[in-house]
Amino acid sequence: MGKFFRIVVFSLLLVSAGMLSCAEAAYHQGDQGQDIAAIQTQLNGLGYNVGSADGDFGQATAAAIEKFQRDRGLEADGVIGMETYRAIMGREMTVSRDGSSTLVRRVVQASLRYQGVPYVFGGTSPNGFDCSGFTRYVFAQAGVYLPRAADEQYEVGQYVSYSRLQSGDLVYFSTYESGASHVGIYLGNGQFISATSSRGIAIARMDSGYWGDRYLGARRVL
Repeated sequence: MGKFFRIVVFSLLLVSAGMLSCAEAAYHQGDQGQDIAAIQTQLNGLGYNVGSADGDFGQATAAAIEKFQRDRGLEADGVIGMETYRAIMGREMTVSRDGSSTLVRRVVQASLRYQGVPYVFGGTSPNGFDCSGFTRYVFAQAGVYLPRAADEQYEVGQYVSYSRLQSGDLVYFSTYESGASHVGIYLGNGQFISATSSRGIAIARMDSGYWGDRYLGARRVL
């Protein structure tokens, strides 16, 4: 099997996995962001105390959601799925991976297209990328514009726990300095793609000895 054909097959498999993982949009314990804060504010207003509406989906929020679900005759699983979100907020869920599947597909396909492009410090084009230059360029192809530096990109989007990673999420690592100093794009199946100083644009495993020890967190912007 030729190299080009293997890449095409791998790309299609990743896109299919990403589309399947988008089948059900939901918020789970461990998620963070402005949408969680809005849900917490609404729950407090309905008499289901979650404490401070800090945007952190913790145990208190999960307990309040379970009580709300029981009172409304919903499955009391502490997860904010479509039905629970509708009952709390009085509208359809606006943050849905279903609606973003096209963007996810574009990002994954674009990222794979640049495998082998050399690493260039400060690089922002197919002539050569650094890590954040690569993610910024790839997301721009899908009409999503990120800040320039890895630590700045770490401040955008919604926090995603490791167990909830989906294709198209941005994954961050602490490498040559503390904080978010390296960023890549999660592809699914425990793999991500990024601009590395040793191999250029390349795919690696999240749980490899090097990357696993340096994993910092993930953000979802799609």
